[in-house]
Amino acid sequence: MAGIELLSDQGFRADGRRPHELRKIRCRLGVFQQADGSAYVEQGNTKVLATVYGPHETTGSRARILHDKVLINCQYSMATFSTGERKRRPKGDRRSQEMSVNLRRTFEAAILTQLYPRSQIDIYVQILQSDGGNYCACVNAATLAVIDAGIPMRDYVCACSSSLIEDTPVVDISYLEESAGGPEMVVAILPRSEQIVLFQQNSRLHADNLEKVLDIGIQGCKDIFAVLDQAAKEHVTEVTNMMTLT
Repeated sequence: MAGIELLSDQGFRADGRRPHELRKIRCRLGVFQQADGSAYVEQGNTKVLATVYGPHETTGSRARILHDKVLINCQYSMATFSTGERKRRPKGDRRSQEMSVNLRRTFEAAILTQLYPRSQIDIYVQILQSDGGNYCACVNAATLAVIDAGIPMRDYVCACSSSLIEDTPVVDISYLEESAGGPEMVVAILPRSEQIVLFQQNSRLHADNLEKVLDIGIQGCKDIFAVLDQAAKEHVTEVTNMMTLT
């Protein structure tokens, strides 16, 4: 990382953002007609596609059936072309399994699982282009896909990363900032209640800095919520208008 200034004397990051600013977010719902719900999200140069199927009858062994709630199945994968390094990325590798488990736990906390006993919901997310904040972009895309599928949730789920650069907390970190080796924090919340449904930290962070890095991450989630909510409302308006015309 020699020669690359992550935070200038004027307080600007390498991509021109202030410490508290998110990367530009673009999102769209209903991108696949074949799925019950789908969404596409761009956070900076990180691009994610999410699809949702269900609720439907539980597949596989009868032992998987949950009699009091829905079974949530999540699968995370990265496209071969998602990074500059072209290589095969099997769905069953350790990293993908870890991300899949985290996604399942996150959405178990948000979806009203008791409404669909003895059934299954499948959530598939794929990284089309990776530039940092992969898990966060997946959560945000999956949230919109679940909404598009009409599956009731307690609240949106919004995720955001944060870090510390030269004692300054920064939000929504890019791959360049991730690669610098500083502490990385990922938080997913239900924004209206501010309930934390996932918290991860990849390295040690001094207790004096923990609160400010967490706070900027939570604020980032709230800012993302505003973008996702606007996109969902615009999609509903668009669908309603199409139905009215037909």
